[in-house]
Amino acid sequence: MNQTIALVGLPASGKSTVGRALARRLQLPFQDSDAVLEQRLGCSIRMYFEQAGEAAFRDHEQAVIDELTRGPPCVLATGGGAVLRPRNREHLRARGTVIYLRASPEYLFRRLRRDTKRPLLQVADPLQRLRDLYAERDPLYRECAHFVLDAHGSSLAMLVNRVLMQLELMAPDGPP
Repeated sequence: MNQTIALVGLPASGKSTVGRALARRLQLPFQDSDAVLEQRLGCSIRMYFEQAGEAAFRDHEQAVIDELTRGPPCVLATGGGAVLRPRNREHLRARGTVIYLRASPEYLFRRLRRDTKRPLLQVADPLQRLRDLYAERDPLYRECAHFVLDAHGSSLAMLVNRVLMQLELMAPDGPP
């Protein structure tokens, strides 16, 4: 395998969890763009959002996505909003295989209703916010994805196996 496998999707769709397990199975390094950003920014994404705003955060995120997709092969979990920038969508799709972990806003709300770390969900009606995010981002996730997997209703092992099956079907010379 000579490229990155990137996971995209809404917050809490399982990108980091599936990514870590997939990386172990494929014996590839795992990268989480949000974790890289927090390390480089020296603070949480939420704190950076509050201090510098979303546009400044997205600038840093774009630089990290560009760097990670140019680097050695890895499994990359992206932030939920990484697809908002056209350049990120281009880099992800052109430099790797993109998997969209699709999950309904209602499913994500059940998973996130007590989460206080995600800045975009610190609003009066988080379920409506998730519905709005889904409406805005679903077409962008689909635009850059090589394939879409429903993230809810499957165990972690089942999701990883479904990703591996898709990767095997895509590979011209057999499994990765």
